[in-house]
Amino acid sequence: MPSSPEDAPGSADPLESSVLHATDNGVSWITLNRPEAMNAVTWDQRERIVALLARASADPAVRAVVLTATGRGFCAGADLRGAPSTGDRIPGDVARTIRLGAQRLIAAVLDCEKPVIAAVNGTAAGIGAHLAFACDLVLAADSAKFIEVFVRRGLVPDGGGAYLLPRLIGPQRTKELMFFGDALPAAEAERLGLVNRVVPAEELTATARAWSQRLADGPTRALALTKQLVNASLDADRATAFAAEAMAQEINMTTRDAVEGVASFVERRAPKYRGL
Repeated sequence: MPSSPEDAPGSADPLESSVLHATDNGVSWITLNRPEAMNAVTWDQRERIVALLARASADPAVRAVVLTATGRGFCAGADLRGAPSTGDRIPGDVARTIRLGAQRLIAAVLDCEKPVIAAVNGTAAGIGAHLAFACDLVLAADSAKFIEVFVRRGLVPDGGGAYLLPRLIGPQRTKELMFFGDALPAAEAERLGLVNRVVPAEELTATARAWSQRLADGPTRALALTKQLVNASLDADRATAFAAEAMAQEINMTTRDAVEGVASFVERRAPKYRGL
């Protein structure tokens, strides 16, 4: 996978070493790199991922994002070491921690203005599973598995799981996964609709590169508006969804890529989108 000198594993900054970042041909690669901890994500790592996603949204040179990891695990859940200490817990502390931590991370993926691909290389558990499911497209190695691990610890799911999963697979399947906490193999996750494509582990990076490059070569603003429409439609009535669709079309027709797309159709040639 792409890497840059400043974010290489030997980087002097431990945080940059634990969340690698590189931009390659318009694709921002964000790579969790704590394989010894199965990439359980710390508070500081969450902050870096959120910042990188916000940077991707604002950077016109970035036109797609890939979120992946090194080692055997994609993300084994939350590692709360390094979280801000508040001393003795008082009512409201837990809810605030969830809002500013797990929920903020998932919202950053959902709200990113560029399409985000999850390339799930191994176990995705708890918030790690929800991090993958929040992405626009999910690729998984055939050895990967997803675990709603919360019930095993006597916990309620967080990180938007009870919001995401019913919208992806319905309430009954969601309850089965969350009530029992059984490991869900990648092939079964694909059958349920949680994963777009399962590939041999050795082909995961190449497939993510191919998919992300297709997105990076596409009409970036149209893709952003499409993402927004689809995500919002899950909570909207028909009138609201239709109004949003019409407005998205209005906005998109002001972009250079829309003009290029129409012109290429009329001229019977392949379009050359610039992301503008």
